[in-house]
Amino acid sequence: MDSNHQSNCKLSKAEKKFLRKQMKARHTLLRHEGIEAVSYATQILVVANGGLGNSVSRNQLFPVLEKVGQVDSLLMPPNKPYSFVRYKTIEESKKAYVTLNGKEIVDDLGQKIILYLNFVEKAQWKELGLQALPPGLKIVEEIISSEDEKLLLESVNWTEDTDNQNIQKSLKHRRVKHFGYEFHYENNNVDKDKPLHGGLPDACDSILEKWLKEGFIRHKPDQLTVNQYEPGHGIPAHIDTHSAFEDEIISLSLGSEIVMDFKHPDGVTVPVMLPRRSLLVMTGESRYLWTHGITPRKYDTVQASKGHRSGIITGDVGNLTLCKRGIRTSFTFRKVRQTPCNCGYPLVCDSQMKEPPSLFPESDKEASQLEQEYVHRVYEEIAGHFSSTRHTPWPHIVEFLKALPSGSVVADIGCGNGKYLGINKELFMIGCDRSQKLVDICRERQFQAFVCDALAVPIRSGACDACISIAVIHHMATTERRVAALQELVRLLRPGGKALVYVWAMEQEYNNKKSKYLRENRTSQGKKEETDNGTSVGQLSVQQMPDAGNQDSTCSVPSMNDFQKGRCNSGHIAKSKLPIHTNRTAFHSQDLLVPWHLKGNPGKENPVEPSGPVGTHDLSPVFHRYYHVFCEGELEAACQTLSNVSVLQSYYDQGNWCVILQKV
Repeated sequence: MDSNHQSNCKLSKAEKKFLRKQMKARHTLLRHEGIEAVSYATQILVVANGGLGNSVSRNQLFPVLEKVGQVDSLLMPPNKPYSFVRYKTIEESKKAYVTLNGKEIVDDLGQKIILYLNFVEKAQWKELGLQALPPGLKIVEEIISSEDEKLLLESVNWTEDTDNQNIQKSLKHRRVKHFGYEFHYENNNVDKDKPLHGGLPDACDSILEKWLKEGFIRHKPDQLTVNQYEPGHGIPAHIDTHSAFEDEIISLSLGSEIVMDFKHPDGVTVPVMLPRRSLLVMTGESRYLWTHGITPRKYDTVQASKGHRSGIITGDVGNLTLCKRGIRTSFTFRKVRQTPCNCGYPLVCDSQMKEPPSLFPESDKEASQLEQEYVHRVYEEIAGHFSSTRHTPWPHIVEFLKALPSGSVVADIGCGNGKYLGINKELFMIGCDRSQKLVDICRERQFQAFVCDALAVPIRSGACDACISIAVIHHMATTERRVAALQELVRLLRPGGKALVYVWAMEQEYNNKKSKYLRENRTSQGKKEETDNGTSVGQLSVQQMPDAGNQDSTCSVPSMNDFQKGRCNSGHIAKSKLPIHTNRTAFHSQDLLVPWHLKGNPGKENPVEPSGPVGTHDLSPVFHRYYHVFCEGELEAACQTLSNVSVLQSYYDQGNWCVILQKV
């Protein structure tokens, strides 16, 4: 029996439990944060559970650490559940390791937590990226006196009759009142012909005139939304609707300070401190392009130095602590816009978004133009972001490729970023795609790929042992073009060769099971979270169109005559416009536009379908892709119109209809 085993046998049950938890904390830090602990003593310790993300403030943790030795520095990264402490000597850090490991403290929320300490060679954390306010954003501290603050707060009577025309409402997380114009949540706008009686509160007039005279604002507002927040509540990230209001949006923070997060479409987030009695002015890029929101929590990470409490929360981890939130009342002033918005951000501007095309093209030329605008051009724009969300191969597709004989020649038609080109090293695979940028990504990954149209692939007939077409044919705008794409696949195959085809399914509920696409929906249909200024999240990014012949999400199996005449479920609404789909909801039309929210710093892959839309509430630039979603039996029926083809298998795979063909 070795000495370590003998030593472990002597440990009590409580000591063994502590060691397990300490080891778990050590592994968690390594796995999720890349922080590697060492088995020997150093001057630096990482303190698990002792971080700002655990509601532990600097003022609370520092005295505990200082009791056992002289602290050289305490580094507390923002929003992290750990901190780093450096002692003057190794002896002091060893004493802290022995004395404080397993120590129970009470966090700022009054909850008990246990500290776990490990030695590290160096303190490391991810630096905040941008250290400048978003362009067009301005903060004016102490914009009003404490007397004016009291006057404004008293001007809002929260106890008056709820039938009052100023529309007092109790939302889920706060109380809200509107002045000047009522904000209508159902259409994300105001009725410009129906101003509210009385206009803005009298207490605001002299203050607004003063701000105008001193140059803090350019326009005198005529609409006001007042919100009162309890500690722990917030607002989701949003952009004020472009067409509803003029460029300048201003918000006065009363009663308590708050940290507001501004996020650029490329993923950069800037936390900004709004002190009590400060004015936030958003114009230009910060108004039209950046989202702003408040994370629901009871404490904010702020600068510890009192002289640096306004503006950006920097990455100075030696000067961060927690600040308890109080009851905050915001006065958000806006001027109602009387003309369409002509800002320089048309991709997120509801006034400048293109009207959707007609539901069914009347000629092959029109179909080609629709695909050029709503498929080819879009994929060139989103190629990088799209590629970053497409890295996990689908099991059934992998199974198909790995079952092919070694040395087989395989073409991936519409290969995207080439994620299937390297699955089976025993195959000779070549890819092609309509997007030059996606093909460039394939080449960067050392794959063989070239640019071409799926309707005219420059490969000799009968040259391929197998082909795959994953999430491509549903981008063809007419029945004839979809059949032609299938025929092109068959042309490439040698006799006996096989092709695997995937397309999006109309049925996102099949055999009493919902696809992951629906199961991952974060927001209940029909319910919208309201923002600080009355904006409904998603109203701009998912532009709802008038009823375009939307139908029930179920569809019967088409007959051959129905298929050949283009009558599968939605064929009779030829003159209506293409509806814009709401991501993560059931499909209500077979022909539609699916939004893609472009980001420069994307999150995890959407695991739902081979080329599915990214569901998000972030109002980054939005592109719309054309889709024809297939109803049950439609893909198989299309294959049966081809000559010299046998359908070996037809199946449903997480929101997709799939077939395996064989050339006979």
